[in-house]
Formats: sequence, structure tokens, C-alpha cells
Amino acid sequence: MKSLLFLLVIIILGVYFYSASFFVTLLVISFLIFFHELGHFLAAKSLKVKVEVFSIGFGKALLEKEFKGTAYRLSALPLGGYVKLKGQDDLKPGKEVFEKDSYSVLKPLQKIYILFAGPFFNLILAFLLYLAIAHLGVSKLAPTIGFIAQNSAAQKAGLMVGDTIISVNNKEVFSFDELRKEIKNERLNLLVQRANERLNISLMPEVAEGYNEFLQIVQKPLIGIAPSNESKTFYYTGFNAFLYAYEESVEASMLIIKGLVKLIVGELDAKNLGGVITMVDFTSKASQHSLVSLFLITALISINLGILNLLPIPMLDGGHIVFNIYELIFRRKVPAKAFEYLSYGGLALLLSVMIFATYNDIVRLALKQ
Repeated sequence: MKSLLFLLVIIILGVYFYSASFFVTLLVISFLIFFHELGHFLAAKSLKVKVEVFSIGFGKALLEKEFKGTAYRLSALPLGGYVKLKGQDDLKPGKEVFEKDSYSVLKPLQKIYILFAGPFFNLILAFLLYLAIAHLGVSKLAPTIGFIAQNSAAQKAGLMVGDTIISVNNKEVFSFDELRKEIKNERLNLLVQRANERLNISLMPEVAEGYNEFLQIVQKPLIGIAPSNESKTFYYTGFNAFLYAYEESVEASMLIIKGLVKLIVGELDAKNLGGVITMVDFTSKASQHSLVSLFLITALISINLGILNLLPIPMLDGGHIVFNIYELIFRRKVPAKAFEYLSYGGLALLLSVMIFATYNDIVRLALKQ
């Protein structure tokens, strides 16, 4: 009853803030969870391990259907999901079942294979979404100058508003993002389109204060230009589509990893940490904008889920992978008591982070009102 009431509150609040687009968000979150758990499910099945429960959501089962020994559930709390394997209990490691179709009899590498499959499926899903985006069309700002800072390298070199930069050091650039990546602390030779003529302009960037991808002030080489509002839509086909999907997946993954490292070492303020409400906010707004926007934010969230689940924290896939690596190295399992205490500690840590992230989300929403 409590979980149903909680679901009702979530739906009422979601519809109040985001109207019908909130249901798109619920669908997206459920699909991401489904794909993650599908990875665990298929890996377990490939090793002949019995899957007792496949659940999307937690709490009371709203719908349940048993098929070939597995109870498939749609549960009331759409904040996660799980597969329950025979002989596997995170908080009761002593309850092992030593039968041929049990998780308990698997070797450490086989267990790691099942554990890794969930996060891996999240990364695969992101790749597939980027592949779809490649064919649907990617809108990017053109490498056309819309603003030039006073006394900047660009002004001194004679660049003008309206100029379109064709190449940097003989490397073609097709968007302002590509142009930005080519600006390094070295002399640049630009091929510029100005009206009906092409010009070769050489300039040396100046190191000054700028912003990195986390909006932190850093010292970086700048030429002092900003883009115009002109945009281009790029379509990728064949091998180029796969290359685009791969590069975007790697870039998004590295961005998330860098962000995590910066949070851990204290370079990023913890108030930047977002939770479920932020995810709902981004997804709902993206669904109102376009299908491409929705796919982009879904791909990013999917990569987030994949990488976060690989963190070496007990109760996450990464934590269990560490337990199995310990068994591989020392030829014995983590002691039952240590496993249990670490699992409860990991659960407490995850709940604390979730509560803190939700607090941040509420503060951000309140400031927007």
C-alpha cells in the first residue's frame, strides 16, 4: 500500500510540473532499467543460471507473470530494478544454494561476467541511441564568427564577424565545437570564407581565463571569438555513423569519469551532484523539444548508469566485481561477516548520496520558482 501511495504521489507531482511529458520520462527510466537488467538476465541464462525474478521497479508488484520459472514483475517504485538469481542474496551471503543452476556454484570469472553485463548493456544502449541520432541528424553551431572580443588574437589577426572558418592547420572543421577543439597553444593557420573570397589568416592564441566542460575557470588558449546563431544539421551514414556513435560514447564516458574524479577529490562542489529529480527534469524537457534531444539525454543517462554501477561500492555491480576479484587473487571468498557489513555500509552510503542528491535537486527547483 505504501509503495502504491508513493507511486501516486510521484505521478501527481510529475504531471503537475511537466504535464504529459512526465509519462515519457517514466517510460525512458523504465526502459533504461529494463536494458540494464536484461544484460544480467541474458548473461545468467547463457550460463544456465536460474533467474527467479526479473523486476522493473521495487516494492509491490503491480503486474506479475511467471514464464519458464521466472517471475516477471512491474513494481510500484520506478526508481530501479533487479534480477534475483538462484543462490544469490546480497545481504545474506550464507544463504547459498549449491545446485547446478545456481549462482553459488559459478567461478569468480563467471560471476564477474554476469555482473559486468548490466553496465555493459547500458553502454551498448547509449551507442545504439547515438547511432540512431547519427541518422536522424545532429544539429551543431556552424564555425561562423558571431562575436570578436576587443584586443583578442582574432581581432589583431583581422578576423571579422560573419567569417566562416573552413580549416585549422589544414584540418577541416564543420562545426564550432570542432573549431574549439583545434585551438591549442601554438600558431594556427586558418582558412577563412569571407563573402565570396577565401583568406589565409595566421594567429597565435593567447592563454587567458576560460571555462572548461564543468564550467570551472581555467587557463586555456583562446582566440577571442564566439559563434553566431547559425547552425547546420549533419547526417551520418555507413561507417561514419558508427564512428560518430563510438566517439560520442567515449567522449560522454570520459566526461562522466572526469566529473566523478573531480567530485571525489573536491575540485567540484558537491552541490553539483544531481539525483532522480534532475534526471526527470532533463528528460521531460528534452522530450518536449525533439526526438533527437530525448535520445541524447537518454544516451547520457544510460552511460551514467553504466559507469556508476561499476564503482567499487558494495551493493553495486562494481562492488561485487571487487569481491570476486578478491576471491580470484586470494583463492577464498570474502568472509561472510565482512561481506555483510560491507554490504550494509555500501547501502548506507548509497542511500546517503541519494538523499543528498535529492536535497540538491529540491534546492535547484526551489530557486527556479
